[in-house]
Amino acid sequence: MSMAVVGLLAGMALGFAGYFGGFGAFVLVAALGAVGFMAGRFLDGDLEPGYFFRSRERDDRRR
Repeated sequence: MSMAVVGLLAGMALGFAGYFGGFGAFVLVAALGAVGFMAGRFLDGDLEPGYFFRSRERDDRRR
């Protein structure tokens, strides 16, 4: 399935949630979609937990 189709389905799901459930349902569906996306990326091996928990070094700071 192409990313365009996935984006279309996600947009339709958010649209239905917003129309039938209101803004609260829209936010809930968007948040759960983001969690599912991150879990899928992690399980595919495209994302490592160290990306979020690694501290920055002093040399990496921008001035």
